Amino acid sequence: MKITRIGRASGLAVAAALALSACGSASNSDSSSSAGGNSSTGSSAGATGSNAAAASDCFSGSLSAEGSTAQQNAITQAISSYQSKCNGAKVSYNGTGSGAGVTKFIAKQVDFAGSDSALNPDKGEPAKAKAACSSDALDIPMVTGPIAVSYNVKGVGKLNLTPQLIAKIFAGKITTWNDPAIAAANKGVTLPSTKISVFFRSDSSGTTDNFTNYMNTVDPTDWPNKHDKTWKGSVGQGKAKTAGVASAIKATDGGIGYVEWGYSIQNKLNMATVDGVALTADSAGKAVEAAKVIGTGKDLSLKIDYKTKAAGAYPIILVTYEIVCSKYSDATKAKDIKAFLTYMASADFQKQLTGVGAAPLPAPIQAKVVESINSIS
Repeated sequence: MKITRIGRASGLAVAAALALSACGSASNSDSSSSAGGNSSTGSSAGATGSNAAAASDCFSGSLSAEGSTAQQNAITQAISSYQSKCNGAKVSYNGTGSGAGVTKFIAKQVDFAGSDSALNPDKGEPAKAKAACSSDALDIPMVTGPIAVSYNVKGVGKLNLTPQLIAKIFAGKITTWNDPAIAAANKGVTLPSTKISVFFRSDSSGTTDNFTNYMNTVDPTDWPNKHDKTWKGSVGQGKAKTAGVASAIKATDGGIGYVEWGYSIQNKLNMATVDGVALTADSAGKAVEAAKVIGTGKDLSLKIDYKTKAAGAYPIILVTYEIVCSKYSDATKAKDIKAFLTYMASADFQKQLTGVGAAPLPAPIQAKVVESINSIS
């Protein structure tokens, strides 16, 4: 199944994201988030309206989740908005990385996990999750998260990179910023001889999995390593979580790394264009068009086309999944999870995502997400 176009309205924008981040509306912390300790003040009005959580969908218990830092800002916003309406509900989310989230879910230490990659059959994750759930686990896409190639090079405010240049830089085959290959893609830009300092995630990360999958897909010659949640490159410095990578780039002249869009905005990092295409909600949405649903039944695993040639498409994107049991032993817990995830999937919440550096799901996949959530028991 092809996913149809995210509406042009999703291109609302970098301006909105910048305005919100300047006001501190989205947390830049990778630590645990809940409404009780969260200063997020994004549009709580999104919790009203026909598509939002109705009063009957509110619950008075508590949910715990862990995983993806790529969705940290989005889920912080969701928790804040949901709890502003359902003030008896308590939802906590610990952004420790996708790998840690999946591990905790399989160990039955959290109610659901956030992961930038679907459960991996090659690692036996679906079988392990099924054993933990005593039912099939579901990968439910919820947040479209573009990955920025963020950099800090003194005097260089605009930078264009080709897919091949990205692979060569992160593989350590290009080591200075005035390399002729970079200069050829940036006519008229004065590039310094500064050494390139690569930064990557030191923790198990779905962002790493998606970024390395992109490089291996578009340029397997220069990046022969298969995609993985742990960094397989031979150069660079590892930093913990998204915040660590963003901070390292910001503090290092010549630094470059892969950072979720919202964090790049919040840290005021420069972002490279890819083949001349800048990262926006609209350009990320055009790339989502090419994704296909490859999951079966109510599982909605997606295959992203990193080689899409769609005009104006920014190709380096990920989709964060909420990983849940299809059937919980505790019926109340299942009902609570359905209530919260139904709110996250609502049109009212999805339209808030452009304000925190993410993009809404296209309408057809959003409808399937609601069906998958409704199947949880």
